[in-house]
Amino acid sequence: MSIVEKFRQLYVQMGQQLTRFLEPLALLLLRFTVAKVFLDSGLSKWNGFLDFNVGKYDLFMYEFFCPDPVREGALQLCNPETLDYVEGSFVVRMIELLAVFAGIAEVLLPILLIIGLFSRFAALGLMGMVLFIQLAVFPTWDHWINPASWWAVTLLVLIARGPGILSIDRLLGMDAKPVQSFK
Repeated sequence: MSIVEKFRQLYVQMGQQLTRFLEPLALLLLRFTVAKVFLDSGLSKWNGFLDFNVGKYDLFMYEFFCPDPVREGALQLCNPETLDYVEGSFVVRMIELLAVFAGIAEVLLPILLIIGLFSRFAALGLMGMVLFIQLAVFPTWDHWINPASWWAVTLLVLIARGPGILSIDRLLGMDAKPVQSFK
């Protein structure tokens, strides 16, 4: 066996050991890191248990869907000439419903990620939120580069690899050891 082959084998073994010890910790930290961002946002939408902060309706109505100045490419739901809504309209009710739904999802999905229960489902739900935020609310490259891209990459890793051994999913046998590829 040549020295190059011995070095290659040593390198492969070292990589396997690093993966064995560091991957569970890395996946746990990824879950906690991305969960904190969404959980903090979600908790800010509530005054207390089941007490939605109605002041957040304005955030959704005027910052997200009717900003002044108008963000090019963003979903604009208000009258573009007056930058206002028809009071009590279907659009206003839908935005208020979306605000409450976002408040629920931004609390529930991160909690699921933190404890590692239905982790891929939670990561997929948060990825949907990231894509909606990026494509409909802040459709600019500077928002994509920071922060949306790191949210998306983190969630993609969790969707692809699963929550790791430090999760309820693995404990319950709902997430088997990930398939090793590119061998």
